[in-house]
Amino acid sequence: MKKRKIFAITLVVSSILLTSFSFYFYQVFYGENILVEKQASAIIIDHDDTFDDVRNMLYDDDIIQEVISFSFVSKVLGYQKLVKPGLYELQPGMTNLEAVRMLRAGAQAPVRITFNNVRLKNELVEKITANTGVNTNDFESLLNDDDFLAKYGLNSENALSIFIPNTYEVYWTITAEELFQKMYDQYNSFWNADRKAKAEAINLTPTEVSVLASIVQAESIKKEEGPIIAGLYLNRLKRNIALQADPTLVYAVGDFSIQRVLNEHKKVESPYNTYLNKGLPPGPINLPTLASLEAVLNHEVHNYIYMCAKEDFSGYHRFAITYAEHDRNAKLFQRAMNQRRIFR
Repeated sequence: MKKRKIFAITLVVSSILLTSFSFYFYQVFYGENILVEKQASAIIIDHDDTFDDVRNMLYDDDIIQEVISFSFVSKVLGYQKLVKPGLYELQPGMTNLEAVRMLRAGAQAPVRITFNNVRLKNELVEKITANTGVNTNDFESLLNDDDFLAKYGLNSENALSIFIPNTYEVYWTITAEELFQKMYDQYNSFWNADRKAKAEAINLTPTEVSVLASIVQAESIKKEEGPIIAGLYLNRLKRNIALQADPTLVYAVGDFSIQRVLNEHKKVESPYNTYLNKGLPPGPINLPTLASLEAVLNHEVHNYIYMCAKEDFSGYHRFAITYAEHDRNAKLFQRAMNQRRIFR
């Protein structure tokens, strides 16, 4: 009788313990432990971070509620030895099991990179790498590495021509080389058979279209003028007339505060001086938008050779076929500049 009683008590205690342990382990794996009653949060795990670094970051940033259970699940699933870098988005109420599985699988959330209003390489580098783990020096080195660029039919002067301003999605762990390749792939997607045929019809390569589009873009803030200006410069190229584009002088001088191009600027020694050198400069003077590229490919056919900003400072231009007409337009604008005391 006594033995039966002991057995019964043991059975009850064992059942209680088993139930307790089962409930505890269920909670460890399936209970909410991530961002409980908080908002979603993104974390960045760097390339040299260890499990301890990850665990401490999650705890210090108040992302995990109970650190021991997270560590236990991580050990059971082998995550402690499989830490993968990247940007990860953790959701409110995630379980240890869900979080560890995501981190162990390297299931990163994409990041967005956006670049526009870019004129110089350092500006592009800063913007394009901003949300990634790419080292800025590494990416800038690629843009100046003629051996690397030669594989893409580019050089350090025209490398920026492949970067089309837009918003792109990449992973934080993307390398400098992979990022360049992605931009080149996007560039090739833009240059479909139809656009290549249009470029060939005006005797320009895709790179040259980008260079001309950058000048068109710099000449006017009015989108509707783009095709007219593109047609004007194509007329000059066909007739072997120097482009004489003021924005190329500003780029050559390197002073983007210049509001009035002077004769002294026209004498600067630079391949970007389109007063001294005929044809297109060796590279783009900014990153032309899709609209600017299309303005060149779908330019307006006319006989304009000259252009001058309107004296009302509206941003629009007067276009002319003859120099005499252009001279009158230029004097109107120069007079307006003098009246506003804009001398440089």
